[in-house]
Amino acid sequence: MRYQISGKQIDIGEALQTHVRDELGGIVGKYAERPTDASVVFSKDAHEFVCEATVHLSTGLTTQAKAHATEIYAAFDQCAEKMEKQLRRYKRRLKDHHKERSHPVELSEASSYILAATVDNDDAEPETLQPMIVAEMETKIPSLSVGEAVMQMEIAGAPVLVFRNEGNKGINVVYRRDDGNIGWIDPTS
Repeated sequence: MRYQISGKQIDIGEALQTHVRDELGGIVGKYAERPTDASVVFSKDAHEFVCEATVHLSTGLTTQAKAHATEIYAAFDQCAEKMEKQLRRYKRRLKDHHKERSHPVELSEASSYILAATVDNDDAEPETLQPMIVAEMETKIPSLSVGEAVMQMEIAGAPVLVFRNEGNKGINVVYRRDDGNIGWIDPTS
């Protein structure tokens, strides 16, 4: 497994990097059969350290965890516990969904944009109807079944997931509703 361990405006020592490789490697090796790469980013938020970890599996699924603590090692340990809990919780589902899959999840290229937020002021008319683009980047759209898409969304802790439906090859969306249920948008039906 490839590791990318970095710090945002803080220095990451060799001892912390070794600790991250050992702990994360043990957790991922225990619950996931074929991890491909892991990214761990440490940052400082006021008096707390923040640890964000992302692990990509060869099946195309991604797990993410984030934790805060006053000590940098404690932040990583809490983050690793969250990731272990996610992987343990979904281990059976991962095995069930990918038992018959002989090839990795297919990924399609797409553009992703971040739009500037507008100020809610009822009296002000917008100067233009075109939104201001803050960031433009590339993203990947996985080709999944609906069940796999829901599982991926839950593992990543994301509120929404856009995916290519393996059944009808159309672009679909799953999202978490305000009532706690999962919504599924299938424009081809």
